[in-house]
Amino acid sequence: MMKTPKSKSRFHQPTTNETSDLRLINLNAAGIDIGSEFHWVSVPKDRASECVRRFGCYTADLYALADWLAECKVETVAMESTGVYWIALFQILETRGFEVKLVNAHHVKTLPGRKTDI
Repeated sequence: MMKTPKSKSRFHQPTTNETSDLRLINLNAAGIDIGSEFHWVSVPKDRASECVRRFGCYTADLYALADWLAECKVETVAMESTGVYWIALFQILETRGFEVKLVNAHHVKTLPGRKTDI
C-alpha cells in the first residue's frame, strides 16, 4: 500500500524561528506578488484588519489597490513579477507618489528558507 503524501497548505505561515533573524528595514513598505489574474498585496500587520488582500488586474482594481495602500500609510512598494503584468500597476503607483521597486522573482527564489506567496 502506497502512502499518500500529506497535502501542503498553499499558504505557509512562518513560525517564529523562521522570521526571528529578519531585521525590519522599511516599516512603511508593502509587497505585491503580481499575477496574470490576481495581485496579492501584503501590508504590515498593524495597518489593516486583513494584512493580505487579493486584487484583480483590471484598471478599477489597480486604483482600488493604490487606495488601500494609501489608507494603510504605505510609502514603498516591492513588486515581484515574472511577466509584463506589473507595468500598469507600476505606473499607477508611481503616479500616486509611492516609491516602487520591481524585484526579480529569480533572485527572491534563491534566498534561504521557504518562500511563500504571502
